[in-house]
Amino acid sequence: MSTAIYPSLKDRLVVITGGGSGIGAALTEGFARQGARVVFLDVLDEDSRRLEASLADLNPAPAYHRCDLTDVAALQACLAEIARVHGPVEVLVNNAANDDRHALAEVTPAYWDDRIAVNLRHLYFATQAVAPAMQAAGKGVILNLGSISWHLGLPDLSLYETAKAGIEGMTRALARELGPDGVRVACIVPGNVKTPRQMKWYTPEGEAEIVAAQCLKNRIEPVDIAAMALFLASDDARFITGHEYFVDAGWR
Repeated sequence: MSTAIYPSLKDRLVVITGGGSGIGAALTEGFARQGARVVFLDVLDEDSRRLEASLADLNPAPAYHRCDLTDVAALQACLAEIARVHGPVEVLVNNAANDDRHALAEVTPAYWDDRIAVNLRHLYFATQAVAPAMQAAGKGVILNLGSISWHLGLPDLSLYETAKAGIEGMTRALARELGPDGVRVACIVPGNVKTPRQMKWYTPEGEAEIVAAQCLKNRIEPVDIAAMALFLASDDARFITGHEYFVDAGWR
């Protein structure tokens, strides 16, 4: 698949959360191959170091920072250090999430707090940390990763879907708040993406059911999500903000 080149992304400082595997790895590689200065955050050391090594020949090569996003103080400190070393963050991609399955009867208050911390809270506080520099510059892009799951009401994902629905509301609210200063905020809504993690949930029969429910009869790959992110982060999308953009092959 040939991909577009966006000159406006060259040398732009891009921070990607959960950038070491799956969709996140495709985002990291995609922005790096555009010539952006990429820093990706994760806690999966083995995957992240492997990705970092595989892209080491790029100039500039993406850099991995280990960061537990559920620790807000640590997240804020990490983003402050990135800004100190590399300059103001120009694009923030809030990608990190975890879709572990759970049933209503199994959820405790502690598990609720943990899932919200993993899937929603860090997006807000990462945005809070980078927004002042973007506002001062009069430009910047924040991309939040949502999910088709809550639009479909998929089973065994009630907390994940609650968080992902909240991300879309947060996107619209922050687009309104930050828009007067030239900062754009948008949400990408992936369908079922063929990643190693997702493949553990599905049998061949389950995959076939998903494809049958899509308008387009192929599996979505991580690079398809990255393609949308690259466009939305570029100056080609300079008047796009406050909305959700589906990459789901028409899954209904």
